[in-house]
Amino acid sequence: MLLIKHIPAEVCQNLEGVFFDIDDTITTDSCLGGAAYFAIERLKQAGIVTVPITGRPAGWCDMIARFWPVDGVVGENGAFYFAYDRSATKMHRRYIRTQKQRVEDKKKLATLKEEILQKVPGSAISADQAYREADLAIDFCEDVSTLTHEAVLKIREIFEDSGAVAKISSIHVNGWFGNYDKLSTCQLFVSSHLGFALSEQREKIIFVGDSPNDEPMFQYFPNAVGVANVQNFQDQLRHPPTWVTRQESGAGFVELVDHLLKNRI
Repeated sequence: MLLIKHIPAEVCQNLEGVFFDIDDTITTDSCLGGAAYFAIERLKQAGIVTVPITGRPAGWCDMIARFWPVDGVVGENGAFYFAYDRSATKMHRRYIRTQKQRVEDKKKLATLKEEILQKVPGSAISADQAYREADLAIDFCEDVSTLTHEAVLKIREIFEDSGAVAKISSIHVNGWFGNYDKLSTCQLFVSSHLGFALSEQREKIIFVGDSPNDEPMFQYFPNAVGVANVQNFQDQLRHPPTWVTRQESGAGFVELVDHLLKNRI
């Protein structure tokens, strides 16, 4: 990974969108600071498309799509996208799985929940689970004492042994049923809502993330950026981002936005 100061000026000048993870990418110690939030607004003011790509739940994503200066949000690691049309005061919601499938998935995830809590002492259901529509989030450090790496891998193993997809973020292990991830739903959002093929424009998009569940995005986008704390997961990433900030979390995001906007002139 090269420092972002080496991002070519033409990348900044041709930039059309910044897609970004939320937890530990724009937040710091579970808090969205004013500088990081304003950095998103600065991107919007510069005419750049902004899209959070997050593992956070549907309830949160509804609020984000309505109130943040963003063009839409992909949530629950790709289970859906929401986009709010302010001129029409209408929320557009697109789910990957049907409602019937999501009901069946929840039954299977409820069984997995009991198995994980029994087999992995110290794990807990995430505090935001009540607002989720498609996945099960197991907390390993957000509101519980930090579990060992081996315990985190055990959680993922239980999910995968059941036929579920499982991804490790900086705070949760998320498990779900269905053939989707952050990247596939990001591609769907861009084509169906923004009206262009991501494959034809990906050099003009920067994705910013921090953890293993961002790896499909790191691999896909040639100008993917990791905030400095992504280096904590370096041994777990087969496809790390191309660029990395000096600073961690929200400060790293602000550092990146400063660099991008300064070099667009």
